[in-house]
Amino acid sequence: MNDTDSQPLLDSRTGPDEALFYESIPQIRQNGRPISTRDTVPETATYGRNLNWSSAYILVISRVIGSGIFATPGSIVKSVGSVGLSLLVWLVGTILAACGLAVSMEFGCMFPRSGGDKVYLEYTYPRPRFLASTLIAVQAVLLGFTASNCIIFAKYTLFALSIDPTEYQHKALAVGLLTAITIVHGCFLKSGIWIQNMLGWVKIFMIGAMALTGLWVILFRSNDYEYSNLASTAGSRIGYEVFEWDNLWEGSNWSWSLLSTSLFKVFYSYAGLNNVNNVLNEVQDPIRTIKSVCPSGLLTACGLYLLANISYFLVVPIDEIKNSGELVGALLFERVFGAHVGRTLFPLAIAISAAGNVMVVCFAWGRINQEIARQGFLPFSSVLSSSRPFNSPLGGLIVHYVPSLLVIALPPQNDVYNFILDVEGYPGQIFALAIAIGLLLLRRRQPNLPRPFKAWLPAVWLRIVVCVALLAAPFIPPPDQKGDVDFFYATYAIVGVGVLLFGVVYWYIWTVLLPRWGKYTLEEEVDVLDDGTSITKLVRSYIF
Repeated sequence: MNDTDSQPLLDSRTGPDEALFYESIPQIRQNGRPISTRDTVPETATYGRNLNWSSAYILVISRVIGSGIFATPGSIVKSVGSVGLSLLVWLVGTILAACGLAVSMEFGCMFPRSGGDKVYLEYTYPRPRFLASTLIAVQAVLLGFTASNCIIFAKYTLFALSIDPTEYQHKALAVGLLTAITIVHGCFLKSGIWIQNMLGWVKIFMIGAMALTGLWVILFRSNDYEYSNLASTAGSRIGYEVFEWDNLWEGSNWSWSLLSTSLFKVFYSYAGLNNVNNVLNEVQDPIRTIKSVCPSGLLTACGLYLLANISYFLVVPIDEIKNSGELVGALLFERVFGAHVGRTLFPLAIAISAAGNVMVVCFAWGRINQEIARQGFLPFSSVLSSSRPFNSPLGGLIVHYVPSLLVIALPPQNDVYNFILDVEGYPGQIFALAIAIGLLLLRRRQPNLPRPFKAWLPAVWLRIVVCVALLAAPFIPPPDQKGDVDFFYATYAIVGVGVLLFGVVYWYIWTVLLPRWGKYTLEEEVDVLDDGTSITKLVRSYIF
């Protein structure tokens, strides 16, 4: 494939950062030879660049902020024991998340193309040939599902409507949400973007209002009889006195085991900061957008998380936060709005948040799957790569829909379901580690590659340390020697690694063993579909 085959035509939406990027490409040389621009030059999706700055921002913030903001703070307070240590954990966790974001931003600015981690791994690890692409494809097909927030949406919607559902009704509503979102994104591209933008802004406003509720209560209801009575019977401090220095650290538990677990919970709360990297073919002025949208998403999430925590501490006694089995958000809504109104508002807030998350996850995974199909790593790649008939990545959305449907419909809604979600996340950490190490390798191999954004080196190393810690964590025995289910505590990690090993075996069979037996080699052949989509076909070249 020639470099010029994949270079897009520049249009009026090309920004100044991109123009400098294009100008620098022809001069890049490594060891005296030109570096291929196949992966480094941006390209525009056949359905155009429909994502402006605001849409890209919603892709990030709706992916990051899900239902966890209503529950995670309570579990962290229970682990660390005090208000001050809890807030400190959130700040440190935010710094760790920023390190991971910096790595994604450097890669995204170097390779402003849709596909995200797929593009970065393929470029950084070209040998063994096709291995990185195969592993990404296996992960996308076997583990690329959106199930948790579909289930959460169904659960809390039915709860808000005072319906006592059966498991079948839960699953039916969850599948209905997934199906509706797939149809909207696959058949009505611009309408889908508008809807997910609307849900995203509603979510931001809703959580922002919730986060400021604590201040409102303290300022305007501190003398209210009902509120004062609730406070006095709780047997614990609330209000500004919680943040007095002596009270701030009261009950702190400095156990490293508990602190590390809490840090990981905060770190996971920021998952998705790089979501815009997956859809850069559709983003207007992608390099400049990455450099501003991603930090904005981080700061917004950090602000909302901290304000939400402060609001909880101002209104809900810390003993109640620690000991109650309810989500801490439910306690806040009940104290502020009363049991009846809070019982309706709280589940609706969670349902809206979950629905917005499902929309942006489906949007991104559809594009990732389409990029995998374009390289010939999925069956029926010509059909799945095409933007016809609705000028959208319908094929990629269907590839994402099928495993998501199976995960929602087949397993029971109990610990086995949670186990499946754990299996989904573990291989992602392996890829994250490979990408962080790959960034250092690229700096050494290709120091002249244009980097419109360059991550701070200590941040890259800290990202590597965090990835290693997350990969090792499942193998540290818990006190009861059991995980979330009645299996060996590291079972989900072993299964996740097993999925990747399956990918390695599959790669070896179809790229090494079968060609050796059949006396042929696999060659890449470029083709252009009727809708203008450029695809790569893997064809056999027989050796005579």
